Amino acid sequence: MSAQPDHAPVTTYAPAPGAPAELLTHLRADRRADTWVSAFEREWAAALEESRRTFSLAPLYEVVQEWQGRLASAPAVDAFVASGYDDGDFIDMAELRGRRR
Repeated sequence: MSAQPDHAPVTTYAPAPGAPAELLTHLRADRRADTWVSAFEREWAAALEESRRTFSLAPLYEVVQEWQGRLASAPAVDAFVASGYDDGDFIDMAELRGRRR
């Protein structure tokens, strides 16, 4: 019998050590810096506290990954909003639920 596991462990996303500082630099340069920087710092502080409590880096990794995604998708969101999209076909589910009662 071998002491080795019979399956490969799942590797989690692990950002580079400087990723949070680099991300914060990009957030500060963005036009949304007024709201995004403070939101990132709040989420980072909460994740840091959670990491201290649980001895896990996963909460920190999640914050970095989520904010990298937000920053990466921002140009596409801006382009969509600037395109003058027509949301007239929007269905308000709350309104529909109210009609059924």
